[in-house]
Amino acid sequence: MPGIDIKDRQRRCVLPFEALPAEVRLLRRAAVTQLSQWGVPTADDVTQLLVTELATNVIKHVGEGSPATLILEWKRERLRVEMHDKGSSLPSVRTVDCDAECGRGLHMVAAMAVDWGTVVTALGKAVWCEIELGSDAVCLRTERAVDALEGYRERGGSVLHGRCEAALEESAVELIADLLHWTSARGLDPDDVLDRAQMHYEAESEAA
Repeated sequence: MPGIDIKDRQRRCVLPFEALPAEVRLLRRAAVTQLSQWGVPTADDVTQLLVTELATNVIKHVGEGSPATLILEWKRERLRVEMHDKGSSLPSVRTVDCDAECGRGLHMVAAMAVDWGTVVTALGKAVWCEIELGSDAVCLRTERAVDALEGYRERGGSVLHGRCEAALEESAVELIADLLHWTSARGLDPDDVLDRAQMHYEAESEAA
């Protein structure tokens, strides 16, 4: 299940998949990994539920094995989750029978999201919803760090390629090492720079 990450001020990740029960678990895992790489892991639980409900709706109402696409967009204080498929019928919220096993998907989506809707697309339809991340989840420093690491990895060697956590961690280590070389080349004390950075980090963590 390849992901396509489009880098801009509004982070966007596109995850095509086949609407199969086994794929739903992989889709949830891919979504969690992406949120972690963006630095917004606080949305993991709600996002997994939304992904499960939306993907399950595709299986039930469009057809098992049909092609679909999950799109995640991080727009600072909100995360947008879109499910695209080739179905032509727009879903609607209906009265739910409390004893029924089906028909609860959109009610759950509406309950968890701050906004949601459906739209006709060139290939079918999309169901979208947005969840609030909260100010603590959208840290400017974290956002800048993700920007730096992704850009640094793209310019790095083959060791830094890939989208796994290990690749990002290796990028972070290499980036810090290069910054220490940069400070030393300009006559600064690398240990002093690290101490000052640690002081900034601890002060901001205590204030949060």
